Amino acid sequence: MTERLTDVNARIDGIRQLGEVVNAMRGIAAARARQARGQLAAVDSYAATVAVAIGRALVSAPAARLDGVAKTSRPALVLFCAEQGFAGAFSERVLNAAGADLATSEVFLIGTRGGAVAAERNVAVCWKNAMPSHSQGVPKLADRIGEALYARIAAGEIDQLDAVFSQWLPGRGSHVERRRLFPFDMQAFPHPTNADAPLLNLAPMTLLSQLTGEYMHAQLCNAALHAFAAENEARMEAMTAARNQIERQLSSLLGTQRILRQEEITEEIIELAAGETASHSED
Repeated sequence: MTERLTDVNARIDGIRQLGEVVNAMRGIAAARARQARGQLAAVDSYAATVAVAIGRALVSAPAARLDGVAKTSRPALVLFCAEQGFAGAFSERVLNAAGADLATSEVFLIGTRGGAVAAERNVAVCWKNAMPSHSQGVPKLADRIGEALYARIAAGEIDQLDAVFSQWLPGRGSHVERRRLFPFDMQAFPHPTNADAPLLNLAPMTLLSQLTGEYMHAQLCNAALHAFAAENEARMEAMTAARNQIERQLSSLLGTQRILRQEEITEEIIELAAGETASHSED
């Protein structure tokens, strides 16, 4: 009986320690997701400002091509997968959304955990990088992705680029979005309401090249921040489920502990009573 009670007490202590770890992981994920969502508003505002500038610059170069490369037959995908575990099937959903295009596209993959999942599926990855541990590192990540992409675009090896990433929708959970990043749709940029061309200090094509580079950077930051927030939201959900399971197991073990203690006390009372009866019999 004593050994059983000792085992139960040890399991209770272990589960409580595990619960502390789960709560800590949930709190960290919540803080990171909240911070990423806060940064999204700034990135979207910046992208909108750049889009307006591109629309105004197009007035001076209406026939400009914003892709700037000869057409080939090799599209590319930027996949934003999970960096760490305990996020459910986060990476699997992103890879599933890309589907058969994984076999016919140049794959740029973000996320260490996602890279392992892609390797298990024999997905050929031409470039990969880890997701930063904090959302403040997303702009540098976008710079690295951009450098890798521009080298392939300039060489004419890529004529189409899509970003595949997860968004977390309140009440609906994770949703995978696929967004076209390249070539740019010139009609999507807002055109100025007046016919006056802006005053330029740069050649129109030079200005457009710089603006579209900034716009691409903003779109990559947007996708990365959405993926970063969604991964941490998924981890929060997984940790919440784990915490609920821990609470159920702890409640069951505490019940078992009370029963064993009662049985132990009962056995001690019976032994004491038996000893007292035996001493009276000897007298």
